[in-house]
Amino acid sequence: MSRSARVLAITTVLLLAELATWVFLRYRPGTAALLFGVGAVPWLLLLPRLARGDRRAALWAVLLTSPYLAYGLMEILANPGAKAWAAGAVFLSFALFVAAIGHLRLSRPKDSTQT
Repeated sequence: MSRSARVLAITTVLLLAELATWVFLRYRPGTAALLFGVGAVPWLLLLPRLARGDRRAALWAVLLTSPYLAYGLMEILANPGAKAWAAGAVFLSFALFVAAIGHLRLSRPKDSTQT
């Protein structure tokens, strides 16, 4: 596993852990399980491929970070009580976005026609 793939996988796990903690502290157990399931299932399906360093999975990771970033920004603005958790979600989703872009740039296939 390359270093960029390892960073991408670790950042994904941190985002999921933060999301789980935030959701289960904030909502009733049934609602929390539903929200976490909806939010985490795409990442759990993608995580093994991210750990292997699959470029297509990294492309999907870039697309999947935007809802978490938007939700965190909305919570920062609308819910003063959840600013710490929302700031953590924004930071981790941005870090995941940067890690996915970095992995895509580092794992780009070499083109022999360019110098």
